[in-house]
Amino acid sequence: MEDVLDVYARPLDERFPVVCMDEKPYQLLGQVRAPLPVAPGRAARHDNEYVRQGTCAIFVFTRPLAGWRRVQALPQRTRVDWAHQVRQLLDVDFPHAEKVVLVMDNLNTHSIGSLYKAFDPATAHALAQRLELHHTPKHGSWLNVAEIELSRLTRQCLDRRLDNLDTLNAELAAWQNATNTDQRQVDWHLTTHDARTRLRHLYPAN
Repeated sequence: MEDVLDVYARPLDERFPVVCMDEKPYQLLGQVRAPLPVAPGRAARHDNEYVRQGTCAIFVFTRPLAGWRRVQALPQRTRVDWAHQVRQLLDVDFPHAEKVVLVMDNLNTHSIGSLYKAFDPATAHALAQRLELHHTPKHGSWLNVAEIELSRLTRQCLDRRLDNLDTLNAELAAWQNATNTDQRQVDWHLTTHDARTRLRHLYPAN
């Protein structure tokens, strides 16, 4: 926990951008009957019955101090999928950064080994040299700012049925562009000093 909190205390630095990432499964759902649109004196109506159209995974990357995020849905969430997302982070999103400081949960796909599974050794090694990984502790996903972004994304963008990956990604792109334009930042207040006082029950008793 203190490791992640120390990372959040770092100032904005273009050479070493701090980025948080998270992912969530999403179920694609179709309508059985066409919804009835809103009309004077009548709210919009949707049938409770739906058709399952498969599942996918939504990846979220966010830079809290800069008000930047990138969101994309993929058919699945594997080591290779994560590795390609990280390569895009390094080569496209932050090509001039010396190292990207990446905060995420301790999932088995979130490791340097995934880069070697996806790319040849030289490419994997080059990517790994530009990564500084920090994992949230077990049961400590609340420390991940990207989880906050996912929660907001779910409320603002995923509050209706979407039945295919293309439509979902179009909606995600619209949300991403709108929030990036606003440059909505995350003002993280909890520090390591605060944690030792307010969360002292998490520390070993001496």
